[in-house]
Amino acid sequence: MQIAIQIAIIALMSTFVYALVALGFTLVFGILRVVNFAHGEFYMLGAYAMYVFYGQFGWSYLSSIAAAAVLVGLLGLLAERGLFRRFVGDEMGGMIMSLALAITLQVGISLLFSVDDQSVPRPVEGALQIGQAFFAEDQLLIVGMSILALAGFYFLIERTRIGITIRAVAQDREVARLQGVSSWKIMAFTFALSSGLAGLSGALMAPVYTVHPYMGEAVVVKAFIIVVLGGLGSLPGAVVAAFILSVTEAVASTFYNATVATMLSFLVVMAVLLVKPRGLMGRSS
Repeated sequence: MQIAIQIAIIALMSTFVYALVALGFTLVFGILRVVNFAHGEFYMLGAYAMYVFYGQFGWSYLSSIAAAAVLVGLLGLLAERGLFRRFVGDEMGGMIMSLALAITLQVGISLLFSVDDQSVPRPVEGALQIGQAFFAEDQLLIVGMSILALAGFYFLIERTRIGITIRAVAQDREVARLQGVSSWKIMAFTFALSSGLAGLSGALMAPVYTVHPYMGEAVVVKAFIIVVLGGLGSLPGAVVAAFILSVTEAVASTFYNATVATMLSFLVVMAVLLVKPRGLMGRSS
């Protein structure tokens, strides 16, 4: 029972953080039709923003997280306007541009902060006992804040005018344009939102893991696994896939090691795609 509870908490934390990253990743693909492999670097930028605001400047934990999300969102807006706009619909060109941006950001952060690992102070100390299991309180805090962020994202997409507009552009850009929707503005907002979600995720995880310029590489691979498993462009599919990946990793890491966990993650993707080539909730066309 103790092991099961520990696995559940680890899986929950990973699920919600992975979902935040993957939702932004699949949102950009759904609107711009661009596979943004620089998405992991926006996660990394959020972690470094947390390192600077919270670890160096001494801002409060919540204000540092908010500032990191907003800052990375603004950087994403600049990237969309300056780099990705001309590649809308050009999946290959957009993917190459995103890879170039990812490498540029990695090198830039390496020059600014060096390649050494940096640590961010934990926002809370101590552990909470649940039965016979003990859990770091900051991990439970991450779970709670991630749930709030996902709830806010769901409300934005499903219950607001801007969310309805985003879904309309994703379904048919030309029809939305004929209805008076400025697809360019929606694309810019979507990319900023996507980047902000990645930055928020990086800021949340910065106190748990060390911060370094290449931390986004593993994250973007997991995000790609999630969106392929869930179905490219499917937001509900990304959440379901994040849960499946997190449980797989938590179980494998507990009983084996991280290498086995990674291998099993890809085996799960392969098994699902053999049965459902478009993913769990992929669109039929």
